[in-house]
Amino acid sequence: MFKKVLIANRGEIARRIIRTCNRLNIATVAVYSEADADALHVQEATEAYCIGKPPVAQSYLNIGKIIEVAQKSGAEAIHPGYGLLSENANFAKACEEAGLQFIGPSAQVMQTMGSKLEARKTMKAAGVPIVEGVETAIENAEEAKKIAQNIGYPIMLKASAGGGGIGMQLVEDEKDLTQAFESNQKRAASFFGEGTMYMERYIAEAHHIEVQIIADKHGNIVPLFERECSIQRRNQKVVEEAPSPSISEKTRNNMLQASAQAAKHIGYVNAGTIEYLVDDNENFYFLEMNTRLQVEHPVTEEITGLDLVEAQLLVAAGEALPFTAETVKKTGHAIEVRIYAENPKNFFPSPGTITQWLLPEGEGIRNESGVMANSVVTPFYDPMISKLIAYGTTRHEAIQRLTRALDDFVVEGIQTNIPMLQQIMQTEAFIKGETTTKFVEYYYQPQ
Repeated sequence: MFKKVLIANRGEIARRIIRTCNRLNIATVAVYSEADADALHVQEATEAYCIGKPPVAQSYLNIGKIIEVAQKSGAEAIHPGYGLLSENANFAKACEEAGLQFIGPSAQVMQTMGSKLEARKTMKAAGVPIVEGVETAIENAEEAKKIAQNIGYPIMLKASAGGGGIGMQLVEDEKDLTQAFESNQKRAASFFGEGTMYMERYIAEAHHIEVQIIADKHGNIVPLFERECSIQRRNQKVVEEAPSPSISEKTRNNMLQASAQAAKHIGYVNAGTIEYLVDDNENFYFLEMNTRLQVEHPVTEEITGLDLVEAQLLVAAGEALPFTAETVKKTGHAIEVRIYAENPKNFFPSPGTITQWLLPEGEGIRNESGVMANSVVTPFYDPMISKLIAYGTTRHEAIQRLTRALDDFVVEGIQTNIPMLQQIMQTEAFIKGETTTKFVEYYYQPQ
């Protein structure tokens, strides 16, 4: 096992990784921007180094500086967390060339699955169902119109290099396609450095369900059940739960089998997530693969009793997983909500200083947070400031515990989406498990 690990991230995920490393007696190296000098992850790491100014391009995305710090500190491995450089194949390659172990899949696999177009081709070859669409880049709006006529409206326009809902738009009529294509192509090029576009048939009233997998270098591939992630705003998840309340055991088993098959086909190693859209008839279609740890990994940990960060470290160190698909069991139900510093009416970020911060406690309650009282939420980074997770022996119990915890959550000085999450917990459709990607549009009523 490693003796020292650098964490190329910030906030709650950096703290989460530090916690597991501390338990395993692994020294940790934090990196931080000038804006994060007083951050909790900086205080909790064994040692910490400033790597630049607040903008991510000058700090958390500075591959050369992060590699330099890793070598200077004597770190043997780098954990990228999620977001930032976590799915950057160039970063994984740079780690390899510097003699550092990247805690994640190979750069080659990351590159293949990082392109949504290439991922579609790869999954199709692996025998995994994919949504009707194209496997080649669409050059311009006129070509897009011809393809859309063949697929049939509505269609989902997507950026091949997209993520977090960026470069992605539902188009319901041909008259809107030219503007949608050109604006999303330009936005994707701005955010990701390339504007390759493609499209798929739009599945209305879909469930967004993902399967967590972990695979080692000894040929062991273990699907760790599924998570329901249908409740989203701006195509970004806000509520996740495990297991999914919307699929049958037969569909679950088929999805787990398909995910293991996909991982084997691409030679995947370490933690990853395969995401699917599921229609009303429980037909499931490959959506994308996240080649990293997910924001919502705690709900899988809660129902399996596993520490996924520990599993990542073991795999990266070349050890065999201490469990198999046959030995891992799921028990109970877990739900996670993402706490964002944002206006709950329009979802715009709400930066500022947190004047009061009180986390809820109680049986089955877990908090993952990167801030505290007097922390400054800056406009430089993603506005997610905390995650609240509730576990129960039943889904009903998990909802009850989460509802109470949200009522006890105290944040002052900034706006948050807690009122939105409280409303969701009380919505009859959510209580019944009737959650689709249209949930927020249909049921959320800003106060």
